[in-house]
Amino acid sequence: MTEPDWTSLLPPLLAIVLAIATRRVVSSLLGGIWLGQSLLLGTWNPLVGLAAALDAIVAVFAGAGDARVLLFMLLVGSAIAVMERGGGVGAFVALLERRRWVDGPARAQWLAWGTGLVIFIESTVTLLVAGALARPLFDRFRLARARLAYLIDATSAPVCMLIPANAWGALNLGLLENAGVDGAVGVLLAAIPLNFYALAAVVLAAISIRTGLALGPMRAADAAAAAATIEAATMGAAPAEGDALEAGRARVMVVPILALVLTVPVALWITGEGDFTAGSGSVAVLWAVLAALASAWLLSAREGVRGVELAEAATTGAGRMLPVTLLLLLAFTLGDVAGALGTGPYLAGLLGASLPAWLLPGVIFIVAAFTAFSIGSSFGTFALIVPLAMAVAEPLGLSAPLLLAAVLSGGVFGDHASPISHTTVVASLAAGVEHIEHVRTQLPYALLAGGFALACFLLAGLFS
Repeated sequence: MTEPDWTSLLPPLLAIVLAIATRRVVSSLLGGIWLGQSLLLGTWNPLVGLAAALDAIVAVFAGAGDARVLLFMLLVGSAIAVMERGGGVGAFVALLERRRWVDGPARAQWLAWGTGLVIFIESTVTLLVAGALARPLFDRFRLARARLAYLIDATSAPVCMLIPANAWGALNLGLLENAGVDGAVGVLLAAIPLNFYALAAVVLAAISIRTGLALGPMRAADAAAAAATIEAATMGAAPAEGDALEAGRARVMVVPILALVLTVPVALWITGEGDFTAGSGSVAVLWAVLAALASAWLLSAREGVRGVELAEAATTGAGRMLPVTLLLLLAFTLGDVAGALGTGPYLAGLLGASLPAWLLPGVIFIVAAFTAFSIGSSFGTFALIVPLAMAVAEPLGLSAPLLLAAVLSGGVFGDHASPISHTTVVASLAAGVEHIEHVRTQLPYALLAGGFALACFLLAGLFS
């Protein structure tokens, strides 16, 4: 590692600035890697820097833990696609509809909220399934689709953060392990109760159902939906996402999810020789997704789906995860480059000399929120900010779980408030509402939860 100086900050800063300016996280990370390798080699020859950057990317695969997490990202896409092809998602929705558990407006909203708690394997799947299930019911009971979009958005990414047995957990676990954090699994688990925005978002959504809380533009949306005639609310509704999903058995989805969730602690116990926190997180998530994929495949085959169709679905599903996998690969590479440059120790010394330590959790929350709002990506924000936050935690004697939670909370908050966020777009589509209306009606709730989270991080920093 070179003697750290101010130039060690340039690669991650370049990546963040480019990401905010261009909203292209992949090319921004590449730019940071190129600059970092150029600094390490002491050359400004762009071709030499590019060659070194490519070598650094290839070198990531030499680390077994990093390679396992990257493979997990691809396989989780395969598992989801096989569940869909086997009819598991459609059957789960049909099961809820057949039981007729919804007989009024309140239960329709609780169903939308509860779906996010049950289907936490991937945020997009959560949004689409919740939208498919609840949208006809919201129309039937003259509830605003903007409220539906808010409820499913508030329980997709936040719940995925709070129950990290999914791609969200694997991403952050990989970032922690790549940053050299000791006991990465324990740090990730300890950050869950400190993820103040995710907790506030889920609880605030429940409060809005229980009390009818309507903030800002949501009042007008609720009034317009209530004033609509039943015919207009039902006959004019667009077909819900997932109406055409193939029938199948709900166990094709339920069993693989259970296999995914239950395999993680078993694998951690085995690899940690009886100590969960000492287990290998990368091994655990890889075993878990293999168990989920195998069970989804076998159950789908029992339902009569041919092997060639399942193989095609698995390949397609893995392809959907390629952008996220590439993002994670480049984040790992930039983390390695920053480590070689000594970015963490230098940044820790700089912050320690300029800011009170108790302010840092709140500052990191704000930085992560601004980054996510600007680039429209929680994953991109985590890839950019988590390594930096972990680099300053130990030198300044700060709680690594608290700083991690500040990044995760800020990333999801900024994502919820951003009009260019992928999840807000999908939530709008799933609920059948204009995208800008969803952004406008959700923003007051996001700001309220975000303000609460910021206050909590400041207090936690003061008393930690």
